[in-house]
Amino acid sequence: MTGARFPIVRGRRLRRTAALRSMVRETALSPQDFIYPLFVTTGHDVRVPIEPMPGQAQLSIDHVLEEAAEAHDLGIPAVLLFGIPSHKDAGGAGAYDESGVVQEAVAALKSALPDLVVITDVCMCEYTDHGHCGVLLDDGTVDNDATLPLLAKIAVSHAASGADIVAPSAMMDGQVAALREGLDGAGFADTAIMAYASKTASAFYGPFRAAAGSSPRSGDRRSYQMDGANAREAMRELEADAAEGADVLMVKPALAYLDVLKAARERFDLPLAAYNVSGEYAMVKAAAANGWLDERAAMLEVLTSIKRAGADLIITYFAKDAARALRG
Repeated sequence: MTGARFPIVRGRRLRRTAALRSMVRETALSPQDFIYPLFVTTGHDVRVPIEPMPGQAQLSIDHVLEEAAEAHDLGIPAVLLFGIPSHKDAGGAGAYDESGVVQEAVAALKSALPDLVVITDVCMCEYTDHGHCGVLLDDGTVDNDATLPLLAKIAVSHAASGADIVAPSAMMDGQVAALREGLDGAGFADTAIMAYASKTASAFYGPFRAAAGSSPRSGDRRSYQMDGANAREAMRELEADAAEGADVLMVKPALAYLDVLKAARERFDLPLAAYNVSGEYAMVKAAAANGWLDERAAMLEVLTSIKRAGADLIITYFAKDAARALRG
């Protein structure tokens, strides 16, 4: 600052026209920033709308290919796949089935769209009949250490199908190291890991759990997902995953944790992702449907805030709509 004050200094001078505002804009949003999440289910020509997430659906692989191609044409570089299996069991065996729905979707996507970056969620909650993110002990708590080799097995099966990046979201201690060891041992040293490093036990996951059928049958996930009140603990979780070999770190959710995202950006040099989760998406959609806000403007403001806080990559259900809006 020069020390000069009003009326010599007038902040409004560079806000006067759209062209001037564009010239001095500090944060530029681009379709290249986005990762588009997709819910993959079994069957053919299946498109089941997800009621609490307007515009999103459970999709069979043929429709996943259509959605991914459209996203790719809009300049979105990557998709993130979540599987909706036809069968669930206590051990979540469908998660690492070589013929599982995600494994088949990955192979189909890499064949049809080889330049598209395919990321897979590595967790067990969609595949277990109890809805938790790992195998259970007799008392109903998740067995952290027994879950790790299963997560590694899932990651290897995804990599064998052609996944570019695997994204462990179970919040088991040591999960990134377990995946790295498993991938390297199976000959997939080039497969990257995007770690759900700071993943909070959040109310904003509700619509996703409806979409994925992954609500816990008993209890909750607060014993392994983070307490949202703890920013310093978030830094420790991020540090641990970086030390275990994560290639990308993630903060989830995004909007209620922009302070954590900013702190992570200041502390870590790794690429940083943020997940604009289902509840954040649903809030904007619901308010817009009631005429309470401008959906396009709110969407872009939300996504810009996430990038401004420090995200290099934004996982968002708004990806296609935002890409269209940015194209004008």
